[in-house]
Amino acid sequence: MSARLQPGDPAPAFTLPDADGTPVSLADHAGRKVIVYFFPAALTPGCTKQASDFTDSLELLAGAGYDVIGVSPDKPEKLAKFREKESLKVTLLGDPEKKVLSAYGAFGEKQLYGKTVTGVIRSTVVVGEDGNIEQAWYNVKATGHVAKLIKDLKI
Repeated sequence: MSARLQPGDPAPAFTLPDADGTPVSLADHAGRKVIVYFFPAALTPGCTKQASDFTDSLELLAGAGYDVIGVSPDKPEKLAKFREKESLKVTLLGDPEKKVLSAYGAFGEKQLYGKTVTGVIRSTVVVGEDGNIEQAWYNVKATGHVAKLIKDLKI
């Protein structure tokens, strides 16, 4: 099980393919605040709700100086279908090897319907302009999370 990140920790660097297969790095966003959210699977109800909420709030978040990146273990082709089907505007990155998910503490044991399983832990971290973790939330709910995030960030 990977360790959860805490405020002040350096954000693990990453480069992953987006929905078009283009490499995107955390370093591409240096000097900006970045909301990185981790979700289990594209084209599922909860993940669709969460991605749609981020898309609906993108202008507000961008206006407050935040970029938004969603990361899942899906391959770029599936993320492209997800983006097209749901008209998503957030950057979606695929991490099929789960290396970035693990580095951020977003992959490991979790409770699902009363059973312990290994999988993606729905999580969100805010990376500051300095490349360090500002805030981290683990085991978040898909519905209502973006509204809570906006409230917590005082946007």
